[in-house]
Amino acid sequence: MSSHIRFATLILAAAVSTAGAQQQRPPIRQLGAVTSKSAEPFATVAGVRMLANGSVLVNDVAGRRVLMFDPALSKFTVIADSTSATANAYGGRVGSLIPYRGDSTIFVDPASVSMLIIDPAGRVARVMAIPRAEDANAIGSPTGSATFDAEGRLIYRTGARMTFTGRAGPPVAGGMPSIPDPPDSAFIVRVALSTRKVDTVGVIRTPKIKLDVARDDKGNVSISSQINPLPTVDDWAVMSTGTVAFVRGHDYHVDFVNGDGSKTTASKVPFDWQRMTDEDKVAFIDSLKAARERLGDNAPSPQFGGAAGGGAPQMRIVMGNGGPGGGPSGGPPGRQQLNFIPASDLPDYKPPFFAGSLRADNSGNLWVRTIPTTGATGGPVYDVINGKGVLIDRVQIPENASILGFGANGEVLLLTRTGATATLEKASVK
Repeated sequence: MSSHIRFATLILAAAVSTAGAQQQRPPIRQLGAVTSKSAEPFATVAGVRMLANGSVLVNDVAGRRVLMFDPALSKFTVIADSTSATANAYGGRVGSLIPYRGDSTIFVDPASVSMLIIDPAGRVARVMAIPRAEDANAIGSPTGSATFDAEGRLIYRTGARMTFTGRAGPPVAGGMPSIPDPPDSAFIVRVALSTRKVDTVGVIRTPKIKLDVARDDKGNVSISSQINPLPTVDDWAVMSTGTVAFVRGHDYHVDFVNGDGSKTTASKVPFDWQRMTDEDKVAFIDSLKAARERLGDNAPSPQFGGAAGGGAPQMRIVMGNGGPGGGPSGGPPGRQQLNFIPASDLPDYKPPFFAGSLRADNSGNLWVRTIPTTGATGGPVYDVINGKGVLIDRVQIPENASILGFGANGEVLLLTRTGATATLEKASVK
C-alpha cells in the first residue's frame, strides 16, 4: 500500500465525530468472500492488471519488479526486475502498468522513455517509445492512472509547470529567493500514439500546498510546505465504456466526457456532509499530530495531490553553507518536521474523499473510497456510482485493505496490510 493511502488511514483514525444530516443512501453491504490470497508479501504495490483468464500482473514498486501471478495467486513469474534475473530491466525509476489492447499490457519505464508491451502470456513482445518524451514522468508515474480510451488514445494527468524567479545559492543574492506555491489544479490530457497530437480532456482540483521559505544566520535557506490533511479535491478515471469521469469533491457529483467530446453533468451524489466547528478543527489537527508522534520515524510522509496520490510531499531543501552531513549545520538531517495548515484553514465540511480514492470497474461503474462519517466502524466504505452518476451501492471492505483493481468476472483485487507487509487478495464483488 502506497504512503498516501497509509497517511489517509492515519487521518481517518484521527478524525473527529461531527454532526451532519443523514441523506437517503443505499445501505452498506459487505464485500464478497476472499477467494484466493498470495503467499508472496509486498511492501508497496502501485498498480495491478487482472487478465481475462484470471492471471494478475503486479507492479511491485518496492521490490522493483513486475510479476505475473497465476489465477490462484499461488505462483508467479518475474517479467521485469532490477537484477540480471530477467532480460527485461525494471528501469532506474519506478514505472507504471497500463492496460492496452485486449489482454496485452504496457509497462512504462520513464528512465528509458520507453514502453514494454507485455502479451497475455507474460512475455515482452516489443518495445515502443513514449509518445511525448517530455511527459515521461507523468505517464510513468505508478499512481498516475494513465490508461487508454476506446479509440486507443493515451490519457494521463499532467500538471502546470512551476516558474522560479530570483536566485538561491551560497550566498543568496537579493534577499530571499522567490518561489511560487505549486498549482492547485492539474490537466487530464490525451494523445494519439500515431499522431502524437495532444488535447485537454479536463481539469481537476488538487490539494493546495503553501511553501514557506526561511534563512538562518549561516545563510542556509530551507523550503518547507504546509500540509492540508483534509483537502477538497477532484479525482478522475477512464470507465470501461471509454468515457472519462471526473468526480468533483466540492459538491460530490460526476462530470462525464465521452469519446466524441460530448459532456454531461450528473446530479449530486447523496452524502452525509458533516460540518466541522472551530473546536472540531483544532481537535482534528491535535489528534493527527499526536498520532504521528506515536508512530515516530515510522510515520509516512503524505503525498497530497501526487500523481494519483492522496497528499502533498513535505519538502525540505537546504541551500547555502551547510556542512557535508546534509543538515543546515552539517549534521544529520534527522526526521522531517511536518507542518500542518492552521486549524482555522480546514474546510467547514469534511470532504467526501481523498485524492487517489477512485477506481473504475469492468461493469461501467465508479468506486469511490469515502471518508468515514459519524459512527462509522469497520473497514473502508466505497460508494458505487453508475455510468449516469447515480449512487447504486455502498460496499464495505475488510479493515486494513484497499481496492487495487477489478476483474472481468465480478472479482475484486485487494491489498491487505498487516504491519509493514501486505498481501494481494482476490474477492468476489457479492
